[in-house]
Amino acid sequence: MGHADTPLLIHAAQVAREHAEEADRLRRLPDVTVHALADAGLFTLCLPVAYGGPGAGPVNLIDSVMAVAAGDGAAGWCSGIASTTSSMAAFLQPEVAATVFSTPNTATGGVFAPNGRGVREGDGYRVTGRWQWGSGTQHCEWIVGGAMCDDGTQRVCFFPASDVEFLDTWHSVGMRGTGSLDIAVDGVFVPEVFTVQPGISRVFVDEPLAHFPNFTLLALGIAATGLGVARRALDELIDLAVAKKPQFSSRTLSQSGFAQAELARAEARWRAARSLLRDEVGAAWQSAVEGGKVGVEQRVAMRLAAAHAAVESIAAVDAAWTLAGGTAVYETSVLGRCLRDAHVVTQHIMVAPKLNETLGKFLLGADFDAAMI
Repeated sequence: MGHADTPLLIHAAQVAREHAEEADRLRRLPDVTVHALADAGLFTLCLPVAYGGPGAGPVNLIDSVMAVAAGDGAAGWCSGIASTTSSMAAFLQPEVAATVFSTPNTATGGVFAPNGRGVREGDGYRVTGRWQWGSGTQHCEWIVGGAMCDDGTQRVCFFPASDVEFLDTWHSVGMRGTGSLDIAVDGVFVPEVFTVQPGISRVFVDEPLAHFPNFTLLALGIAATGLGVARRALDELIDLAVAKKPQFSSRTLSQSGFAQAELARAEARWRAARSLLRDEVGAAWQSAVEGGKVGVEQRVAMRLAAAHAAVESIAAVDAAWTLAGGTAVYETSVLGRCLRDAHVVTQHIMVAPKLNETLGKFLLGADFDAAMI
């Protein structure tokens, strides 16, 4: 899938939209949504071309995830997580990558944080651990988990789904459909070739996306989810405003000067945030395509834009929810789900407001750790 407007993507976004309430109720994506996302290649947007990926770049990731999230934030979130995880195929030996991604549009996911413990055993590691925020893992064929190993290395380990225990912990305020439950393994043996050392492992494919920072890709998927949710909220308000007459008013909401002004401000903020994100990512991608390194300054610019997009998405959703009035407070309200989902986005470490402290250090020339930027 090379562009964010293909028929398969449009269909997947529509399926996600139609089954969003079901996903919210199930606390995971329903099978029909999973199949539509897989068919559209939305789980492998960052997979190297050498292994069947689209090679369309990170702006396509943003646009595709945003389009799906406008149908259902949870589906957009899971698409971004799986696609970001697929980028790690570049660090696997070709025969291993072919095993993990043996079927078209394989869904992978998991948690990079090194919450597991690995013990060296022969040509691999015996791994035990438990990780939170295993988004979409219940429909993944391979699942990753970070581990600190007794030989002093930090590794991201690939586990077959059959080796992973899924713990029913995902009872959340928002993003319920992501199925972001806890995952665990107990003494699972992982061959070393099925592990990746962040920042150390070399790439086995020479493609621009293989040299793009992984943490940035993750941040882009999360930020795009927020923008998609905000787009849905603004559109829902516009549809509502045409017919709704607020209590004690003879005019529709669309005829209210206050509503008109507030919607215009929210729309402008959303468009500005989307444009900044696409512009910064597009410039960095051009550097990668031309064979240059994506430097720290460009990485900071992208992360700053992603964090900004997440916050501005909340502002847009909050404005839409408030303008909708009492209609929005019911559990059946799409605007209510958008409100809950948008506020979960900024809880993700990749776009959380605290990130601005780190980015501000760079902007001010202070000591700065770029390891996760």
